[in-house]
Amino acid sequence: MTQSDLRRQDFHYELPPELIAQHPAEQRTASRLLYLPRDRSLQDMQFTDFPQLLQPNDLLVFNNTRVIKARLLGQKTTGGRVECLIERLLDDRSALAHLRASNPPRAGQTLLFAEGSVQATVHDKNKSGLVELTFTTPILPFLDSHGALPLPPYITHQPTAVDEKRYQTVFAEQAGAVAAPTAGLHFDENMLRSLKEQQIAQAFVTLHVGAGTFQPVRTERIAEHQMHAEYFTVPADTLQAIKHTRAQGGRVIAVGTTSVRALESAAADQSDSKIEIQHHDDGSVSGDSRLFITPGYQFKYVDALLTNFHLPESTLLMLVSALAGQETIRAAYSHAIAQQYRFFSYGDAMFITT
Repeated sequence: MTQSDLRRQDFHYELPPELIAQHPAEQRTASRLLYLPRDRSLQDMQFTDFPQLLQPNDLLVFNNTRVIKARLLGQKTTGGRVECLIERLLDDRSALAHLRASNPPRAGQTLLFAEGSVQATVHDKNKSGLVELTFTTPILPFLDSHGALPLPPYITHQPTAVDEKRYQTVFAEQAGAVAAPTAGLHFDENMLRSLKEQQIAQAFVTLHVGAGTFQPVRTERIAEHQMHAEYFTVPADTLQAIKHTRAQGGRVIAVGTTSVRALESAAADQSDSKIEIQHHDDGSVSGDSRLFITPGYQFKYVDALLTNFHLPESTLLMLVSALAGQETIRAAYSHAIAQQYRFFSYGDAMFITT
């Protein structure tokens, strides 16, 4: 079946609302793990079993993006309330944002934040419908002091101090995401250290996860879906680690779908119009990617995937179906529901090998 044959409903499933995890597990490594080995059997495990499933010469690739406090409440100079979600940092004082107001602000208008002590000038929308804002103060320190954590829409409580710690990986480094690379949330420092002692190689990419990751596919034919763009960087040492892993017969294991998108974007043909790639003198690769991975896609770098459970009809569910097969994923999700696994960002994990 080609992408042109696939329909949105091919990736639908019914999820009992009580299986949507609203809070993280008590400990990062305390989640359950559904293992899908090559024979496509289903094995119920604990995440603490994950190191036992790794082999000599395997390489784990993590996304080291850091979630920013991207939600802001402000007002127009006329007094109208404005909700702002920073989607992408452009430079120290400029960003692309989603704005919500009863009367959308126009280009040239000023928005007021922090009781008017900080202003932002509204510029034109880009082709994705995002508004460019220029602030009168550096954005990141301002967000740290006045912004709110952008929890996913299916998490119903307001962010707490626990969320600020746990909706962030322990290796988060590069600020810029509005959603966490959730497969990485299962790792704590002790497990990362024990993996090194086990001589499992580790490498990092950066992909700043955008709010579009939660947007549903609205077209009936998935080939007509327009993927949101996300900025990624794959360092030269990560590319070298992949090369070394392949030469040693090991597996490249992406930790999370965002790591998959970064790696596969870096490996893509430069003529692919969905990816704007820059090859730098230091050997790194960066760019903007609208790569949409669906069944039929031929993976170039990724051999296995550690991931969470994804929303029905989502682009992420389509990605894991491309790696494992639609029927395999459908069976795995049915099993996970029957066994009452916890779903989505704060939920349990699945390890898929090929």
